[in-house]
Amino acid sequence: MNSDESDDPPKWFTIAPAYGPLDSPPPAPLVTVDFGARSRRGSLRPVNDDNYLVLRLGRHEETLLTSIPVDEVPTRFDEFGYAMVVADGLGRSGETASRLAIATLVHLALYFGRWNLRVDEPIAEEIMDRAKRFYRSVNAALLEVNRGADTPLQSTMTAVFSAGPDVFYTHVGHSRAYLFRDERLVQLTHDHTLERGQPGQPIMVDVSSSTRDLHHFVTQSLGGSGMGASRIDIERFGLLHHDILLLCTNGLSDVINDEQIAAVLRTPITPDDQARVLVDLAADAGGKDDTTALVAHYRIPS
Repeated sequence: MNSDESDDPPKWFTIAPAYGPLDSPPPAPLVTVDFGARSRRGSLRPVNDDNYLVLRLGRHEETLLTSIPVDEVPTRFDEFGYAMVVADGLGRSGETASRLAIATLVHLALYFGRWNLRVDEPIAEEIMDRAKRFYRSVNAALLEVNRGADTPLQSTMTAVFSAGPDVFYTHVGHSRAYLFRDERLVQLTHDHTLERGQPGQPIMVDVSSSTRDLHHFVTQSLGGSGMGASRIDIERFGLLHHDILLLCTNGLSDVINDEQIAAVLRTPITPDDQARVLVDLAADAGGKDDTTALVAHYRIPS
């Protein structure tokens, strides 16, 4: 883990400011992203309970016919946002749970999302509110399936959405999001877990076999049967040029420490190769759990 034990981000980790008039957010800058992903079934698992998704969404304007000189209006304008999602299913139906969680989230975004690609403060609040509502709907979908089921569907899920330099991440469970910036690695998410044998800690969900992992009891999950609504963490920050984001399941973070992760992310190789190296390191370290790593390299023009 990081030497900084505080829950507060370090001083160099800055929150994105508001840009421009509140009623007129500017176009998203031409942020480009390269992605990589690897997932491997654990040696103790009959199937890989991890699932993931990387997607690009966008809007465009294209001039079809005009009397205006071509140098006075754009022929075509595009801007894009990007999303990564990783989910780790729990219990005997883990693969089904993680797959259903991601598929439900994507359909919610497709039919009810606003596709916000220009972010000011009011829109940022709207995005965060909508992300929380989407997560609650995914939770409700899993709970509906679980009614009367012998094997409940439960899953962690961590999602990242970026529009221009603004990043939003939403999280339930113990899959993680990391930021690698200026040779430093920061864990963005906080694990919703109770260590085995950890005394004096309240258990907020049913820690049956479906919520037990190799090293933890998972205290928050989508589809969980505990009292009250699942805790949904959502935060926002601003990207800088050459930032790297990593999403991973606990099959990686349980056996590979922060120093090893940082060493891989600073290596000048493609994000796909970095994801592969991280997953291979977990296997070489004796990891028995399913392992998934998603890596994104961001480039922001000055």
